[in-house]
Amino acid sequence: MNKRTRKLVEKRKRLLHQLSALTLITHGSFLERFSTCVRKNCACHQGKKHGPRAYVVVYRDGKQRQVYVPRGQLKTVRKGLRQHERALKLLRQVTDINLKLMRDGLLEESLELETEGERL
Repeated sequence: MNKRTRKLVEKRKRLLHQLSALTLITHGSFLERFSTCVRKNCACHQGKKHGPRAYVVVYRDGKQRQVYVPRGQLKTVRKGLRQHERALKLLRQVTDINLKLMRDGLLEESLELETEGERL
């Protein structure tokens, strides 16, 4: 296998290793909103709403879900959302490498090279 192919395989391996470190990945959107409660005499019904409260918006089974985020978890959830963006970038890079290898007719062979490297 040529030097260019070995470099691509090594880069792909590094990218996949980076991907494996993104343990907080959260696929969704961050949302803050104000709300009213069920108490009839509460000031929230006169315009002074409760909040802001944080939510992660996710889609499951074709439906939007808003999942409440406790204050103590805000920082971690935001990090998870950033990790999702990072994961998408890494996946695009891995895809680009795999497409290059495919065009060169070396995609299957690149898997053999990777397992060879693991045995060494």
